[in-house]
Amino acid sequence: QVQLVESGGGLVQPGGSLRLSCTASRSIPEIYVMGWYRQAPGTAREPVASFAADGTISYADNVKGRFTISRDSAEPAVALQMNSLKPEDTAVYYCYAGSHARGRIWGQGSQVTVSS
Repeated sequence: QVQLVESGGGLVQPGGSLRLSCTASRSIPEIYVMGWYRQAPGTAREPVASFAADGTISYADNVKGRFTISRDSAEPAVALQMNSLKPEDTAVYYCYAGSHARGRIWGQGSQVTVSS
């Protein structure tokens, strides 16, 4: 069974930066997208950024200009560089992969806390 393993979460002050990484334990067939969602306490999980297999990149409006998503085409891996972090970015961040063969696969979640 394929697993997505995340790393890079933590505590950062407002205005700081963090980088999240996510790598698959093995290849994922027919993958069409990788990306990130986040979920703050008491709220629904929301999309943050995605990187489609055709190269299309999408960002949520509230992270545009601050977050950058990147993919490693050599293996199923995706990263999220987060700059100018705000307290409202505090959440658990989940990476995901969409596959026509395997459906949607989720990472274990990484806590990001932005606080002074």
